Amino acid sequence: MKTALTIAGSDSGGAAGLQADLRTFLTCGVHGLVAVTAVTVQNTLGVHDRADLPPHIVAGQIEAVAADMGVNAAKTGMLASAEIIRAVAEACDKAGIGRDFKTPFVVDPVAASMHGTPLFDDDGLAALRDELLPRATVLTPNLDEVRLLTGMEVTTRDQMHQAAFVLQRLGPRYVLVKGGHLKGDPECMDLLFDGSTFVELEGPRFDTPHTHGAGDTMASALTAGLSRGMPVVEAARFAKAFVSKAVENAYPMGEKVGPVSAFWRLAPE
Repeated sequence: MKTALTIAGSDSGGAAGLQADLRTFLTCGVHGLVAVTAVTVQNTLGVHDRADLPPHIVAGQIEAVAADMGVNAAKTGMLASAEIIRAVAEACDKAGIGRDFKTPFVVDPVAASMHGTPLFDDDGLAALRDELLPRATVLTPNLDEVRLLTGMEVTTRDQMHQAAFVLQRLGPRYVLVKGGHLKGDPECMDLLFDGSTFVELEGPRFDTPHTHGAGDTMASALTAGLSRGMPVVEAARFAKAFVSKAVENAYPMGEKVGPVSAFWRLAPE
């Protein structure tokens, strides 16, 4: 049984965060491991409060599961603070997780909730850029996160290519720029770049407001693919197909934005 570790915050609404990651790991056939970074108070209307865990507890979770159960691939989600980011970086180095080690490391730079609530201060954003991007096997920003990391406003596919180039120079082995927020594009194209070759991952754009957890789901599907030994390009194609089906099968829940569904993979033919 292959394992995948999520280092992320808890979503009390069950749509995003580590809950989305574990659902995706399950439906992709890998055993999910968890290092909880924060507990959020949220629902479909937004994030109302949160409590961050002590950095040594976050690091301890990573070290405990890596030493006993082994980690075949890992991903990050919401990391909450600069102190937690530094603790995660150190713990991953000790566990052999990252672009310079055997275990692939997907960094999903979650810097704001889908409702626009900031999840980092300036110190946290700087630590993310300086500590985690150079350790990433794959960096998976959406267009809002591209702007926060680089200052670039991306409104066209050509600008997605430019942003991927800039981000890859910050240290990750691969950059996967997610194009779901590209307004006016009739398709939903994500862009993978390794420093020399661009791979465009085309997919349909669905007319649904229920997209909560889509970014987490794609990053965790990518992580699951890597944990099962897929090369990065193959794992990215797998993740793109997986999240497209998840958005297609999204369902309403609560008063506002419902979750994408990983359950399509469990549904009978």
